[in-house]
Amino acid sequence: MIALRDLRLANARALLEHDVPGSFPELDGSHTRFLQKVIDQLCELSLKDPLTGLANRRHFHNALRREIDAVARSGDAALLLMLDIDHFKKVNDTYGHLAGDQVLQSVAKTLGACVRPMDTVTRYGGEEFAAILPNCPASFGKVVAERIRQSVEALTISVAPAVTIQVSISIGGAYATERVRSTTAVWIDRADSQLYRAKTEGRNRVFIDQQPEIAVSAEEKNMLFYERSIDDPACLDNGSSDAAVVAADSAMDRLN
Repeated sequence: MIALRDLRLANARALLEHDVPGSFPELDGSHTRFLQKVIDQLCELSLKDPLTGLANRRHFHNALRREIDAVARSGDAALLLMLDIDHFKKVNDTYGHLAGDQVLQSVAKTLGACVRPMDTVTRYGGEEFAAILPNCPASFGKVVAERIRQSVEALTISVAPAVTIQVSISIGGAYATERVRSTTAVWIDRADSQLYRAKTEGRNRVFIDQQPEIAVSAEEKNMLFYERSIDDPACLDNGSSDAAVVAADSAMDRLN
């Protein structure tokens, strides 16, 4: 059994009580339960951005990988939004970095209020955020993105006595590929491309890369997913067999 007096817990206590004094667990008789609470709280802390309280980049990538797996299994639509505060450097240069932090916190709070509890909102880095919206139809995704843009634009942020500022946000989005398993890098790149488009076409706007519809005929589906017996006459007919191979190859090319 581990003796608590042999553990160096001062740093753990300092980390956990930095933002919430008194959050370090109390020893309630069971050393195992106490250590488990410390470990759980440290794990939670490691997945949060300390300034905004949102998920951090580590959490984001884990959630993105899980969502790619979920989309591959279920086929439900999932949307990734990349969001960037417009002209944020000007805020820091004009009002100082403390004001910039206040802007980041206000925007983060607004993002959290615009999405569902099941969605994951992340501070991706600097003034850039990301949001993962599982089970998100195309019509819903556009509405949410516009709601975020309008809500940020309507913010009045107090950064000093008698000093308020307003900011805007550019948003790019992309839906996960349903039929072919994607990667986090590809999905992020597609959403980033739409964010870049929003930036270059005037900022304070939304662009979402809709997933293209892939049409596969009933005959091609049959060739892809229906296993024929070697005694099937169609398999004995070279002409039919060749046609089946061509149809299946064509369908797979479009799916990929």
